[in-house]
Amino acid sequence: MKPSIGPDTPLPDGLRDTWRQTSLASVWLRPADWYHPAVDGLAEAVLTGADPVTPAHDLGRARGIDGVGVGEALDDLACLYRSTGASTPPLAAIQALCEGWSDAQLMPFVEASGVDPETGLPTREYLEVRLAEAYAAPLTVDTHHLVVIDVAAGELSGFLRAARSAAVGAALATAFGAGHPMAGLGGGTFVVLARPDDDLTEPLAVLHDELHRRCDDLEVRVTTRQPVRVWTHPLPATHGEAVALLHTLSRPDR
Repeated sequence: MKPSIGPDTPLPDGLRDTWRQTSLASVWLRPADWYHPAVDGLAEAVLTGADPVTPAHDLGRARGIDGVGVGEALDDLACLYRSTGASTPPLAAIQALCEGWSDAQLMPFVEASGVDPETGLPTREYLEVRLAEAYAAPLTVDTHHLVVIDVAAGELSGFLRAARSAAVGAALATAFGAGHPMAGLGGGTFVVLARPDDDLTEPLAVLHDELHRRCDDLEVRVTTRQPVRVWTHPLPATHGEAVALLHTLSRPDR
């Protein structure tokens, strides 16, 4: 009978420890919640050359249940493969982890309503609700605008689209923070609600650095505009016109 693997059991060649150290040193935000039994299944599959799809799905689901963002989970996956000497994870493992993470968002005890599973950001529909709340406040039209960010730089497959969406979503969340409502509009276009007096210099610099790091890990740099294209739109006079503007800015995923 094969012995069980637990958090204190060293895997062959210390892969789990190397993976954890690499992740904590670069991408993981909360050291205490890195370990989950699902990491053992994926590490063992990588070590033995087994198909990583099922264990990657299990780990993605576990990360989603634990409240880990999909971008952070994908960065952590990249750390596992870098620990073995590989440059990037195989696309099948990336897709499986994303699908597992998305499955977790559908579970009734995970508070994920209004979240786009690909980007980890609020959906356009949720942003429309936030805009309705903003329009209820006086002077919103005069004190806010939309920052439009276009990262698309070419055609890409479904796998690479998911990887790029996750990377950009995580980068935007890091650059702008929870204080700025934002959403992905499809096709590599994203919007952030901001005030005219917001200094965008630092957030955009952080965004550029985060995209450089995350897209390099996921081999989607060639599909991501460098530097990103950024412009602003004044808010229209009414909420209905703002919703129409979001639809105008949105485009199909390519």
